[in-house]
Amino acid sequence: MAAGTLIFLIIGGAGVAVLALALLGTELVHLGNPDVEGPISLEAIAGFAGVLGFAGAVANEVLGGHSPAQVAAAGGLGALAAVPAGWLAARISRAARNMRTDATPTRNDVVGALGVVVTPIPEAGYGEVRVRVGGHPVKLNARSERPIALGTQIFVVEALTETSVLVEAY
Repeated sequence: MAAGTLIFLIIGGAGVAVLALALLGTELVHLGNPDVEGPISLEAIAGFAGVLGFAGAVANEVLGGHSPAQVAAAGGLGALAAVPAGWLAARISRAARNMRTDATPTRNDVVGALGVVVTPIPEAGYGEVRVRVGGHPVKLNARSERPIALGTQIFVVEALTETSVLVEAY
């Protein structure tokens, strides 16, 4: 293996390692204010470097890579392959950062929900009910004006706190 190929492989490996860390959300480098992103993202630079290294290594082996001119030509071919890869890495990372998500559920989201009693509700105390909020089952403390037996379907009338509700039999 030529020395140029080894150098290209090291560049490619370092680029892939930095790209993996950048895509996983580790903030490796902040130049200036950490809340301001520059014109070129770290993911784009890392993607470019990774493809530059590996494509340059392949091109260096194909070209023979023993003279400086051949290593330079291999680097040029690697850079030619790396430009679209860097662009793609920038687009994918931007799409992941700007992805729309659902709003965080609040206690008012349980009002009007249907559920079932999982611990009987006494007349002057709390029992437990299970309701679905945002498609997820949630177990809450529950009060009622009348006792409600285990397994009875309920309707949430009011959210008393973040973890307790006022219910009535449905």
